[in-house]
Amino acid sequence: MNSDGKPVRVLIIAGSDSGGGAGIQADIKTVTMLGGHAMTSITAITAQNSLGVDAVHMVPTDMVIDQIASVVSDIGVDAVKIGMIGSADTAHAVADSLAELSCPIVFDPVMVATSGAVLADADTISAFERLMRLATITTPNLPELEALGGKNALLARHIPVLIKGGHSDDDLIVDELHLAEEQCVSWSDERIATRSTHGTGCTLATAIATGLGQGMDLVPAIERARLFVRLALHDAPGLGQGHGPMGHQSVREDAMVAGPSLNQVTVGCRDYSASVDFYRTLGLQQIVDSPSNGYARFEMPNGVTFSVHQSDACSTSTVVYFESKRLDAWVSELLSQGYMFDQMPQDESWGWREARLLDPAGNMVCLYSAGENRRYPAWRI
Repeated sequence: MNSDGKPVRVLIIAGSDSGGGAGIQADIKTVTMLGGHAMTSITAITAQNSLGVDAVHMVPTDMVIDQIASVVSDIGVDAVKIGMIGSADTAHAVADSLAELSCPIVFDPVMVATSGAVLADADTISAFERLMRLATITTPNLPELEALGGKNALLARHIPVLIKGGHSDDDLIVDELHLAEEQCVSWSDERIATRSTHGTGCTLATAIATGLGQGMDLVPAIERARLFVRLALHDAPGLGQGHGPMGHQSVREDAMVAGPSLNQVTVGCRDYSASVDFYRTLGLQQIVDSPSNGYARFEMPNGVTFSVHQSDACSTSTVVYFESKRLDAWVSELLSQGYMFDQMPQDESWGWREARLLDPAGNMVCLYSAGENRRYPAWRI
């Protein structure tokens, strides 16, 4: 929401993907799933699918600019995402039209599709300089970084850049944020084994733009966007014979909320098998099965998880879980208000970071941060 309590208005300037995996189609899905209102200025129409780009038709520059002017003059804009730009003339015209806006701008310098198709010529790439100067953040992948002159040359321009590491051959993906003030923040995650990676760059940039439009600072906006992309990769439907689309439509709202959310309850049981059979019969999807530990976790259709844990003291084994991305800050705030913790925040072997305390009635409450590991632990069934 923006300051008026209305959905944040995100203008997407990019090409259309007839296969629905990237471009305008992926951008609209991303903005919508993150609670915003998507508007578009289409720069090119492509005939493509998971195997590649078969044809490209560039939209005339005047029409691209007319689309921008139409939505800006009536609906207004809280953030802009720029993707495939089409031509050098369009790049310069877009830079002219955006120069008067004061909202965040995210520039994803699209040059090559996941399939390898070239989507920007040398003149267009040269014209990207103006868009990078306008942008709040520019988000090149590794091949795009090289086309822009390499890391050192790009950083010498003293513009904020998020270098995406997904095109490396490493199992560990590292993304680096370089700010104009020569500050660097990096994130690393294990590569998700899937061929459904079409549109990852478009989705990340659009998610960042949506977050910035909603008033988030840059680093939290990037962190939420990265989580959104990883969950969409986990939820990919497996469509197409090549690099298929991600599962934007399956990313649950509970993973995206800014504040604490009730995401799990663990109840005790004496007979593990009987309890597992009972909750399966109720229609819950089992996602963790650990009989040796007496532990099973289930998932609800809305993404909330529920678990059972074998215990001789069932009446005292119930635990309520509240999740927050800002766990440590949350615990610090509670400590300052006089609350005592049985366990301070610590990283657990199952991939969560947890803190525990008792409520006034003596019920155990777990405050935690899990990200994708709550629904997608390494041992998910």
